[in-house]
Amino acid sequence: MKTTKTNKIIFWTATIIIFLFEGVMPAFTSQTELAKEGIRHLGYPEYFGNALVVFKVLGALALVIPQVPNRIKEWAYAGFTFDFLFASISHFAVDGFDFQTIFPIIILAILMVSYVYFHKLNATSIKA
Repeated sequence: MKTTKTNKIIFWTATIIIFLFEGVMPAFTSQTELAKEGIRHLGYPEYFGNALVVFKVLGALALVIPQVPNRIKEWAYAGFTFDFLFASISHFAVDGFDFQTIFPIIILAILMVSYVYFHKLNATSIKA
């Protein structure tokens, strides 16, 4: 029982961090000049940034809403994985190796913690 409680704490901590970084922050900051310049700096058109924000917010909501089917959650985890990997690659290609290159990988590690504990909790609930 204690293990399940610990698993839930780890899962929700990691998932809420992802929700804040990939759902809340983009929703509130995507139309700022700094965000628009960041997309332009990487060589992407402005509409790409707008589409990315929509998918980030939808993916973040899919991860935190318990009623969302697990198959949709799997797609959200996959989408965020691609997002973080390609963000890191984009920053490396444009700016070289710096913190902007590493930061998406750090967030990816947090996402992987959420993903592993998502499956641990589902395995526990199936057995119960």
